[in-house]
Amino acid sequence: MLDVRRLQVLRSVVTSGSVSAAATALGYTPSAVSQQVAALERQAGTALLERAGRGVRPTAAGLLLAEHAAAIDRELAEAGAALADLLAGRNGSLTVRYFATAGAELVAPAVAALRADHPGVRLDLGTTDPADPLPEVLDGRADLAVVVRPRTAARPGLRLVHLLDDPYRAVLPKGHPLAARRVLDLADLAGEPWVGSERPGPCLDTVLDACAAAGFRPGFAVDGEDYRAAQGFVAAGLGVALVPLLGLDRRHPGVTVRRLRNPEPVRTIQAAVREGAWGQPVLTRLLETLTAQARTEASQRSPAPDRRRPERPPASPDAPH
Repeated sequence: MLDVRRLQVLRSVVTSGSVSAAATALGYTPSAVSQQVAALERQAGTALLERAGRGVRPTAAGLLLAEHAAAIDRELAEAGAALADLLAGRNGSLTVRYFATAGAELVAPAVAALRADHPGVRLDLGTTDPADPLPEVLDGRADLAVVVRPRTAARPGLRLVHLLDDPYRAVLPKGHPLAARRVLDLADLAGEPWVGSERPGPCLDTVLDACAAAGFRPGFAVDGEDYRAAQGFVAAGLGVALVPLLGLDRRHPGVTVRRLRNPEPVRTIQAAVREGAWGQPVLTRLLETLTAQARTEASQRSPAPDRRRPERPPASPDAPH
């Protein structure tokens, strides 16, 4: 393989027309320049320069290599500029994965903020399997994934950054006897038929673990994996459901939502980052925008159970109007 540094020496000799002029331009001695050219000729297997009066001129092989050396110079300059842009966050690419409710409430606003600051960054965005979202990050197919914290969080080659605690709410049919109360103990739902809203994975684990801590296992009358569909089944009177706040952005008019305690199920939303991607300026900026959006989401949550004006319990027939 031809030595790039020697190619640059040859190019300097060709463009300047003499060994001494090239030595002055490069800061070498004429002897050092001659040695570099001689070594390159041995690599090439042919003469690269020939005498021309007091100077030298390139042979056909020398001219060819000098032209390629100029192209290499340009590419090295472009590579240096591209690297500087990458390190400054002006270009590059990120592959980001997320689950549906996090995509709408967290990822979309964060990506919009990132694009405004770094329009040259290429983004590959897509949903992931919420039951097992980490393999894409661990094997390098994604730089970051927004995930619900799994039971086993520690994984070699992975960093988890906390974004948001997303508590579950009880979703009841309108007029349900428990709807008269502002806050429910989770055990109050033990004897109710349940409507499923989570597919197997960390979210369902969060619900089942909380129920176990309250001393029961829910009896599912309806299997489901969708928050909106679950609300529809609840509104139809087929059971009660647990839905996280991020999943209640669109409230069915036929349901009542109440807070839970003892315990309150909470899913922890995190950004899972591959160790090899950690510290990249663009990735760091995305983490900053995700964290800021999570803070905004948390601050917008009203202490009221519905994140809207709380519903009043039905008035007693004897109460004054």
